[in-house]
Amino acid sequence: MLSQVNGLSRHFTEDTLRAYLLARSARADNGCLIVRGYGSQRGVHQKLAGRAWAHIAAYVVFVGGYDPTLEVHHDCGAPDCIEPTHLRQLSHADNCRERTQRPRCRNGHEREVEPATGRLRRVCRTCNRLAQKRWRERQAAEVAKARATYGRASS
Repeated sequence: MLSQVNGLSRHFTEDTLRAYLLARSARADNGCLIVRGYGSQRGVHQKLAGRAWAHIAAYVVFVGGYDPTLEVHHDCGAPDCIEPTHLRQLSHADNCRERTQRPRCRNGHEREVEPATGRLRRVCRTCNRLAQKRWRERQAAEVAKARATYGRASS
């Protein structure tokens, strides 16, 4: 069954892959089992265990009955979740129909309606404002550090 997963390292057995996935994941407050793959970006599909998608490898190991002609869909909407109860297989057409914008962002804030289009905004304004605030604080700390060391020659 593992041979059907595209990009999965052939050195894995079902037991070692299960242990590998659980070692690289952490339980979130909302019940999702969030996995850390290659890179540090959160909220995107994660690749690991060779170059396989983590959610597909998790479906094969935890759920079983994987059909490579179907797509693995996240019921929770978090693409980096590998919780077996949140994964199911759908056809491509059904998967596209299931894709709707959630009324809340990943952090639980209500999304606003864009007046021009009447649809929900892609970016949560609250999360964006908090991210900008964190960035400004980091920049101010870097500037303060540079100013403190400016003009001092190292001995």
